Amino acid sequence: MGFIHDVWELFAQFIEFFVLIGLVGLVMLYVYDKYVQRSHALLINYPIIGRFRYFFETLREPFRQYFGEETFYDSKDKVDWVYKAAKNVPNYKSFSISQPFLDSKFIVKHVSNVLNDNEVNEDMSVVFGKNREIPFVSHTPIIRSAMSDGALSPEAIRAFALAGVESTLTINTGEGSLTSNHLYTHRPDLNNCDYLEIVKSTPFAEFVFKIGSFFFNNSIATKWYRTILLHKNTQNTYIYDKTTNVLFRVNWNAPLEAFPKEIPSDIPNIVFQMGSGLYGVRDGNGKFDELKYQKVMKFCRMTEIKIAQGAKQTGGKLAGSKVTADIAYYRGVPEGKDVFSPNRFPYADTTSHLLDFVEKLQNLSKKPVGFKIVISDSNAVEEMVKEIASRKSAGKNIPDFITIDSGEGGSATAPLELMESVGLATDNALYILDAMLKKYNIRQDIKIIASGKILTPDDVIITMCMGADAVGIARGFMMSGGCIRARMCSGFGTHVCPVGMATQDEKKRASYLVVRKGHEIASYHINLIKGMKMMMAVMGIDSINKLDKSKLTFKDRNGEIYFDIDEYFQHKLHN
Repeated sequence: MGFIHDVWELFAQFIEFFVLIGLVGLVMLYVYDKYVQRSHALLINYPIIGRFRYFFETLREPFRQYFGEETFYDSKDKVDWVYKAAKNVPNYKSFSISQPFLDSKFIVKHVSNVLNDNEVNEDMSVVFGKNREIPFVSHTPIIRSAMSDGALSPEAIRAFALAGVESTLTINTGEGSLTSNHLYTHRPDLNNCDYLEIVKSTPFAEFVFKIGSFFFNNSIATKWYRTILLHKNTQNTYIYDKTTNVLFRVNWNAPLEAFPKEIPSDIPNIVFQMGSGLYGVRDGNGKFDELKYQKVMKFCRMTEIKIAQGAKQTGGKLAGSKVTADIAYYRGVPEGKDVFSPNRFPYADTTSHLLDFVEKLQNLSKKPVGFKIVISDSNAVEEMVKEIASRKSAGKNIPDFITIDSGEGGSATAPLELMESVGLATDNALYILDAMLKKYNIRQDIKIIASGKILTPDDVIITMCMGADAVGIARGFMMSGGCIRARMCSGFGTHVCPVGMATQDEKKRASYLVVRKGHEIASYHINLIKGMKMMMAVMGIDSINKLDKSKLTFKDRNGEIYFDIDEYFQHKLHN
């Protein structure tokens, strides 16, 4: 007790000194977090207090059984897998999984005579539109699902573009259209660039850029560079090319003949999504602009018409706070006002009307075209598939692919009532669509892309065994790009993404580390493929083309086992 008393007395005598040291330390930590470190976007936006997030995250595992558990995904282990895969660190678990799987689940069948890693085929490609003049070969069955420039920050879109080039990841634009940020990795040939608006450099601009880069970072230097060379509120729609020191964006007024004959090899594989607002391909009256669409498709591999997405059976919604001058320029809408797309796609009053429009786009682009839906009724699916089969018999074009999304969950702007009560889960919807396409003998003509709560390699394998040719992943890629699942994405009210990924707030955006996050997104994609190959080796198959329902077993929550998946679904689904 005497020792403690002496220490306390010493502290009391020099309390002002210790308080001063503490304040100086906090100031230094504030400066370091906000202006020096470039590892965590959260700390740039929230110096000092942001560190509580990492402190509480550290405590989460040992205290999780007392305070909470992962309820949206199978377990937090899956969430951890995504973050570790993005950081490209060893991704193994010890002892056991953190949450036993007590509910119903699919189980992958393994074999005793497993394959070695080098016996699994390196070719993981998927061909879309085999009958089109210009088919699309996706290097992997993984597609980053639709997320628009506008819903995401320009910096996040650039990170995805970088990841796309680095890891051959296919990127879906989302209904916000193709933007300059999707072309972030493009290096224009100044002798052949009539399809671009080019702003050349000046000695003063280059001097200022070097000063900004030396004392601060390239992001700040580029901002100063744009401000000097451009005197317009859409200056961020121009991309800086560090090779030629020019700023560029697409010149949509250039004639079609000026656009590249082939898609530039230095941009990612891009799927253009067309929503009900027709953003990026609409004329001054909001109608479909055929010529603009043809120009857009000079940079994109195929087209996806968005009929529905997740719980968003209504048109897309973008808060006015996210409709900056740049987004207004890309979409052709008023700046600063909420953008609510029509509920119904304008060229889909009927199934026949939609299929006619699909054929029109196929003829205009010469590339694959499909559409995205959510399923809640097998009879409706059968009617749609029957009409597609009828068109094939009549010698007309049919869709090259159909994307199905899970009814559970949705984007940050989906109404809760739709999240709760509309649409089937992915496995049920996938089974219905796959079965109907086979019933009418057109399965071999149409690829299926499935999405919804897919995070890890086993999720991908199971979804492909269930009938998908490719999978779309949104949340996993968001998390790999820095999302901390704060659920503050929408931009409505006080919702502002704290890491600068899903916001147009300039201060938050400035904290997003494009190059670093681009590499991490690419690592997540690479590790997904690596994990898939490991699972295929254990399953004894050497190609993704051999994934089918016979490779799965289903266990329900009552302990009943179905080794035949068709038997399980026939027992489960009733027409």
